[in-house]
Amino acid sequence: MTAPLEELTHRDADWAGLRVLVTGLGVSGFAAADALVQHEARVTVVDAGNGSERQTTQAGILGILGADVRLGPEHVAGLPDDLERDLDLVVTSPGWRPDHPVLAAAQAHGIPVWSEVELAWRLRPRVGAAPWLVVTGTNGKTTTVQLLETILTSAGLRAVAAGNVGHPILDAVQHPEPYDVIAVELSSFQLHFTHTMSPLASVVLNVAPDHLDWHGGLEGYAAAKARVYERTQVACVYNAQDPRTERMVEEADVVEGCRAVGFTLGTPGRSMVGLVEDVLADRAFVEERATSAAELGTLADLSLASGGGGATPPPHLVADALAAAALARAAGIAPVAVRDGLRAFRTDAHRTTVVAEHEGVTWVDDSKATNPHAALAALSAYPDIVWVAGGQLKGAAVDELVAQVSDRLRAVVLLGLDRQLIADAVARHAPEVPVHDVGVADHGDMDALQGLMDDVVALCAASARPGDVVLLSPAAASLDMFPSYGSRGDVFADAVRRRLGTGPVSGA
Repeated sequence: MTAPLEELTHRDADWAGLRVLVTGLGVSGFAAADALVQHEARVTVVDAGNGSERQTTQAGILGILGADVRLGPEHVAGLPDDLERDLDLVVTSPGWRPDHPVLAAAQAHGIPVWSEVELAWRLRPRVGAAPWLVVTGTNGKTTTVQLLETILTSAGLRAVAAGNVGHPILDAVQHPEPYDVIAVELSSFQLHFTHTMSPLASVVLNVAPDHLDWHGGLEGYAAAKARVYERTQVACVYNAQDPRTERMVEEADVVEGCRAVGFTLGTPGRSMVGLVEDVLADRAFVEERATSAAELGTLADLSLASGGGGATPPPHLVADALAAAALARAAGIAPVAVRDGLRAFRTDAHRTTVVAEHEGVTWVDDSKATNPHAALAALSAYPDIVWVAGGQLKGAAVDELVAQVSDRLRAVVLLGLDRQLIADAVARHAPEVPVHDVGVADHGDMDALQGLMDDVVALCAASARPGDVVLLSPAAASLDMFPSYGSRGDVFADAVRRRLGTGPVSGA
């Protein structure tokens, strides 16, 4: 190789001849392999897949560019024999656990392992690189980073949401028309092998048990999240109502002069953003923050994002908006642009999305709630609920969730792999609440899944009373049965509309 790794800090460094193994041929892996080949590295890609149409196409493209692509489980049992003593670097995809045989072998041999985020950081231009505003947390990441993108564009900047949402971060940093700033969503998986990233500002929105199987426990998961604060330049934004995030900031090794900025749903103290009655207020980025605040918008400015009609936005959306506003203010965005961004923002589908209202019952799709902490945000927003839950819990416990919302539950309808764990929690904490188990269907069998969801909706309709909300907020991942949480939400919405006689939605 022509340059040691520590000198590879920008795209104009000498990457030629770097011997790299890329693990995984998904979106991130393909982007990493493509970028490395374009910089004349010697690239080998391994993936356990046996050659789906997408993988075959991508392997063909990379092969034409000069990469060596190896598909099949035999190639991921460890480091390839012919590369074991001839590797400078492994670049891994987010889904690969640190104890995967390939990654474990690389670390045992002293071969550095980078995430595709680390690679992207090092492939920025030497001069004039767009700053990164980085968001992580158990829940709310996507909403916050999309809010942030909307605020930045409202300020007239060329900005994009990238990373764990939208565009791969490698595509964003190498775009032929450079961005002024990048709003970056990162998962704990991506942060685990990220080593030198230095965001302009960063935030951990919250920390609750999730992906414990991947990280080996809550402490490992939290430690991965905390990496987002390392080397932050201007502001480490923390959740004043989640003390763990403040401790992360206190323990972070940041750039000299970087500030701690809290966000809160209460009245903000000095160096915080928060709520003063219905006003989103900034007491962190104003000159006289001891005695004054800047108005960043109002709850009414967020009402369209949460369905309009003057409805008060749910607390989790307000918290996400405050976090996004703090990051934007750290980047020098004026209060008026923050307000304009809040007014322009619209939430994604499958996040407390109203599917239908019929005979006094509101049907809500919150399929994006793939862990108990996310489900708590939705369950806390309604007083009387018929709750649809279940799927893959990924090692997360549900007792605390059920205990907190037990007085809101009219009935519980369960489906999916780990439904019994939720049923047991309901029996312990809300024994008077009826529980209905509809079972599980084969992954991807859409006919069976539609029939299963029809049963779910029928039980919900029989249980709900006028004024109730039927809430699909699974508290669990979808991949035990569905291609994605979006597919799960679409199948639910279709079943609701069939039941009510309004017809199916498209794209289910």
